Amino acid sequence: MAVITISRQFGSGAEDLGKKLAKKLGYTFVDKAIVQMISKQANVSPNFVKLVESQGGSKLSKFISTLVSKSKVDSILSSERGYIDEEIYIDYLILIIAQIADEGNAIIMGRGSQYILKDHPDTFHILLINDFKNRVKYVMEMGKVSEKKATRVVMNEDKRRENLYGKLGKKDYNDASLYHLVLNLGRFSIDSALKQVLTMVNQ
Repeated sequence: MAVITISRQFGSGAEDLGKKLAKKLGYTFVDKAIVQMISKQANVSPNFVKLVESQGGSKLSKFISTLVSKSKVDSILSSERGYIDEEIYIDYLILIIAQIADEGNAIIMGRGSQYILKDHPDTFHILLINDFKNRVKYVMEMGKVSEKKATRVVMNEDKRRENLYGKLGKKDYNDASLYHLVLNLGRFSIDSALKQVLTMVNQ
């Protein structure tokens, strides 16, 4: 009933590893499905959720300082507000990630899950990084875009990630002490990295 959170640098190849790991363990791989879950709970379109998710604002500081109270959870679950803002988004995000973790056997990609589940039992936190040039190459291949555009995308995503965690009051997201395992996918093949993670989980 373990849970694995995967934090990553954009373009590191983490999604590939996460999906292979989920298949190997028979776990549920949770990434974009979180958007759909929040969309359903908030009674808004997935595009609305994506917009709120991509913006990031001062209200996101609640993300690392407060868990949802029971009364707040009750109001969230019973509401058919058809509206979402940053504060509501974070409430849903915390609630849904916690529910996924309680069910177990899941791999959760990003979205601050390493902070939300930092004290959750039977949870492993992994950080996946890669060299900048490798990340650009990965985006070029996956997105079928030019090197110039891929470079811009990677730089923009790095900045967005930095801004997001800054607004969360967190600047330590790359601190190795937050994680059980840190892997540079520029120095490991996906299969070698997979073996490292499986060894950790099985122990």
